[in-house]
Amino acid sequence: MTKTIIGSLLGAFVLFAASRPLAAETRDDGWVSLFDGATLNGWKASENKGSFSVRDGAIVAEKARSHLFYAGPVENAIFTDFELKVDVMTKPGSNGGIYFHTEFQKKGWPLKGFEAQVNNTHKNKNRTGSLFQMQNVVVKSAADNVWFTEHIIVEGKRIIVKIDGKTVVDWTEPDTPAAPKAHPGRIISSGTFALQAHDPGSTVYYKNIRVKPLPVIDFPLADLHVHLKGGLTLAQAIENSKKRGVKFGIAQNCGLNFPCRDDEGLREYLELLEGKPVYSAMQAEGREWLTMFSPEWMAKFDYIFTDSMTWTDDKGRRMRLWMPNEVHVDDEQQFMDMLVRKTVGILSSEPIDIYVNPTFLPRVIADKYDELWTKERMAKVIAAAVENDVAIEINARYKLPSIRFIKLAKKAGAKFSCGTNNGGKNLGTLEYSKRAIRECGLKEADFFKPRPSGNRAVDRWKARR
Repeated sequence: MTKTIIGSLLGAFVLFAASRPLAAETRDDGWVSLFDGATLNGWKASENKGSFSVRDGAIVAEKARSHLFYAGPVENAIFTDFELKVDVMTKPGSNGGIYFHTEFQKKGWPLKGFEAQVNNTHKNKNRTGSLFQMQNVVVKSAADNVWFTEHIIVEGKRIIVKIDGKTVVDWTEPDTPAAPKAHPGRIISSGTFALQAHDPGSTVYYKNIRVKPLPVIDFPLADLHVHLKGGLTLAQAIENSKKRGVKFGIAQNCGLNFPCRDDEGLREYLELLEGKPVYSAMQAEGREWLTMFSPEWMAKFDYIFTDSMTWTDDKGRRMRLWMPNEVHVDDEQQFMDMLVRKTVGILSSEPIDIYVNPTFLPRVIADKYDELWTKERMAKVIAAAVENDVAIEINARYKLPSIRFIKLAKKAGAKFSCGTNNGGKNLGTLEYSKRAIRECGLKEADFFKPRPSGNRAVDRWKARR
């Protein structure tokens, strides 16, 4: 069966490599420009079209009231979750704005969506960064005649506005939206962007307009690789989970020279999590872990995961791949073949539900990732994961595995999970995981869900012993 899976994977890889658009590789960071710096192509003005022009690489908004709506090809001009950055400069006494979740309107102030204010010295006291009439800012965060960056982030029910990297608005829409009577369209939904020309006395410049569409995911996400590290408490993790609407799996590192080294450690950790709205996860460290814990206590966790970052090479040298002083790469190709062999062995013999930090390479060869992770090597690892019903983590911290690996794994029928693997208090937002979901077209059915007792990997392993 392994040969059949690998053969299918290699064929799928060839088709994928030949057909994937090259343009996608130019967007590795996810940002896309909405303005070419020279024309208004892709933009549509409402009333008083002469209020917008392009000078010196910037859109100039002046004269009578008008709004310039994005109507170009990116996302078909429909944005839901996103990050938007616009470089802005105001002349003294000017007023402007950046609308989002809006729609084209022939005249008047846009009725649909929200406005992030642009106003440093205009008589209206709602200053730059205000989420107009929803969360107003009265303190100046930018100056006239100086370029600043207005950064708008919308994710789920939450809207953040930053000015030059400083958060000035962090607003979450209540479960039952309550838009102002004067602005009933201020409800989080989806739509396009618009730039405002406010009045004949205002002159505002907009340039470097770029967007990062965030995945619109229509199924609940779980972050199954969270650690209580860097001072992060269980209470803080639970609060973060609730705020983001993402269920967490809280993992304990278990193995040689790690915090948990025996069944008593497992018991204490499970007691800590008992009754809490999180999954309990055991991170099995090194290859010695199988001799350190009993199957009965392993089976009490919602799932077990491990990686292939700790193993002993063919010369008897124990290596932890994230520790440069412990890594021995005598020959790159031989090392990679050995890594693949070790990984396949782990996936085939250890009672794990998830393979985490997948395809991780030590620093000394990490910059050759695409070269060293050949289609044959990827196919072997993926085949082992599929055959042994082991999910593959999409790791947000290391941005692993590569998008091409994930696409190939999806074709093979692999299951996936999302994981932060935080090294400190900051958990991030699973950005890479979401990007992979978006680019690879992953659906809810592609994801691992913790199984009930009796159906976990360790239960199957116990039955085979």
